[in-house]
Amino acid sequence: MLFLFSSAANADTLSLKPFKDDLFAYPAALSSGNNGAYTVIDYRELRDINARDEVPERRVHAQYVDTGVRKVQQDLLLKTDAGNLRHVAVGKTEGAAIIVLYLHGQGGSRKQGVDDFTFGGNFNRIKNLMAGNGGLYLSPDFSNFGDTGAAQVAALIDHYAEQSPGAKIFVACGSMGGELCWKLAARKDTGGRIDGLLLLGSLWDESFFASPAYKRRVPVFFGQGSKDPVFPIANQEAFFRSILTKSKTYPTRFVRFETGTHGTPIRMADWRGTLNWMLSKAP
Repeated sequence: MLFLFSSAANADTLSLKPFKDDLFAYPAALSSGNNGAYTVIDYRELRDINARDEVPERRVHAQYVDTGVRKVQQDLLLKTDAGNLRHVAVGKTEGAAIIVLYLHGQGGSRKQGVDDFTFGGNFNRIKNLMAGNGGLYLSPDFSNFGDTGAAQVAALIDHYAEQSPGAKIFVACGSMGGELCWKLAARKDTGGRIDGLLLLGSLWDESFFASPAYKRRVPVFFGQGSKDPVFPIANQEAFFRSILTKSKTYPTRFVRFETGTHGTPIRMADWRGTLNWMLSKAP
């Protein structure tokens, strides 16, 4: 019991150490609102893709990555009641201080979330942030974006939460993966266990307000491109504002990448800044 209490206390005060923060810092803010909870970022494709990537959208320049983290990366299979779950784990599979999951969108796989060179090296950054801070990063496959997929991810969370009972758990969802973020929030088990949601170029769900996660005031981060053709930003902004309408002090943030498209938030979201904010607000 003493160990469990100690681990929980350490997780409560955890703040992630920097990793290439100068390279991954947000470009200039064009405006902000809602007491800083809403920010518009100056995104430019020529600078933030073409100048950052050696091969645009395929391979980032070398200074953005550190592939040494692959030494603590494993491709694993977890057998669960909901089915076998292939997933990539990076970092400490036992005794982790923090656990971050990335759930891919339509047409993706567990490999997307651990690709070192696509999306401007941002997945390499989260891998290094977890490995360098005593954490665990998980990128799973799952059957679908419905209840079966949610049950599989819930089983994965349950397994690793038992291996790291003091860890704070954050779920990041790209695009259609957001369906799973909201389903996990609504489940009694995961909704009562997860400590933050990151919606990256994703969707909204009004049922969130009836969820265990909402009642626990789990922090929610939204990153969205202003020209997202898949999920219109106006809908996501309206949902974000509806959260604050219900509670002015609810821990939520929205970053709008001006001129950005569907994949922009996955490339541009500041993992360290966002997770440190969530760690400070986690229930």
